[in-house]
Amino acid sequence: MRLLRRALVAAAVLLAGVTGTAIPARAATPFKVLAFYNGTWDAAHIDFDKEARDWFPKAGAQYGFTWEATTDWSRLSAAGLAGYQVIMFLDDAPPADRRAAFQQYMQNGGAWMGFHVSAFTTDANSWSWYYNSFLGSGNFVTNTWGPTAETLRIEDRTHPSAAGLPATIQSSVSEWYSWSRDLRQNPDIDILASIDASSFPVGTDPNQQWRSGFYPLMWTNKNYKMLYANFGHNGMNYDTNTRTSSTFASAQQNQWLINGLLWLGGAGTSTPPQTPTIDPAAWYSIVNKNSGKCVDAKAAGTTNGTAIQQYTCNGSNAQQFQFATTTGDFRRVNNRGNSAQALDVTNVSTADNAPIQTWNYSGGLNQQWQPVAEADGSYHFVNRNSGKCLDVPGASIVDGIQLVQYACNGTAAQSFQLR
Repeated sequence: MRLLRRALVAAAVLLAGVTGTAIPARAATPFKVLAFYNGTWDAAHIDFDKEARDWFPKAGAQYGFTWEATTDWSRLSAAGLAGYQVIMFLDDAPPADRRAAFQQYMQNGGAWMGFHVSAFTTDANSWSWYYNSFLGSGNFVTNTWGPTAETLRIEDRTHPSAAGLPATIQSSVSEWYSWSRDLRQNPDIDILASIDASSFPVGTDPNQQWRSGFYPLMWTNKNYKMLYANFGHNGMNYDTNTRTSSTFASAQQNQWLINGLLWLGGAGTSTPPQTPTIDPAAWYSIVNKNSGKCVDAKAAGTTNGTAIQQYTCNGSNAQQFQFATTTGDFRRVNNRGNSAQALDVTNVSTADNAPIQTWNYSGGLNQQWQPVAEADGSYHFVNRNSGKCLDVPGASIVDGIQLVQYACNGTAAQSFQLR
């Protein structure tokens, strides 16, 4: 959105709590998803496209759908969509010559999921059916900056996409859009989630913040099989063109995505939800996917301030951990050497590279971690206080490197297997 914000400025100058997280059911009948994208505008959107092309196929293998992406918008036709049950727009709306085909597809009972930029326009009347009727949002009005993770209130907990979710969930990091039309006044629109009042102010730039109000972020149009999600803008270091956050870092947001896709794909009858796979009473070795080394309490320490490092796996108590449930889907991670000690972010920090230690568990948010399942059975662990991931700094493979928290980025340095 940095380029977009500059363009808009130029135009203006010229013109004037539940216990545990339910895992979504697997589709009873496999279905196929085709995602359209351009991948040519704004590094944050391009990076989301890249991440989606990695995450969705893995999710599909786990939940019973196949996922394909294309930049060939000519496939948005009756012939091109044959055999696909759901389509997605990742980073844009269709070009003008594909609009009629999309409208016909949806009016004939097609299923669609759109993200972030797919609803962006400053000229809604240029395609009134899509922006004003189908989406109901009208024109883009404002965006927050910089990208942030927020607490979202689930407005309709009866919708299939909200199955198993608590009253509020934590989003991943995104830039957020507001709209010219009040979706609450549209009887065709069912708002599924909005910014929770506890999140204000939203955005880190005082000149681009939301400080109060009602901001819908996910919704559906009752006349169609469709879902729109406002997220889809990764945090980016624009100077180095590197990702600083992951759209798929929130387990609860991911649950909404999978629930929604299964609903769109016709998974009305599916296998019962699975129970979480981490036994809160068991002891596990935590093995980093990148290095193959174990999470370890340095020198088998059992006192406050013991550094948590990676070290060659040896089966000792210093390398065994228990994931005891706290509230929601968060866990305290106890060390077997002294089970009163839990993994702790030093000084209750929310900064990148804050070191991880053991400390007597006191219920602090910096001592609670959300295990986020990955498609291959690994996990990344998100700190409740900071929203950042457990990380091996510099993707090191060396013994003795102290673990830190870092913005979730989907790398193997933040991915761990439980054994």
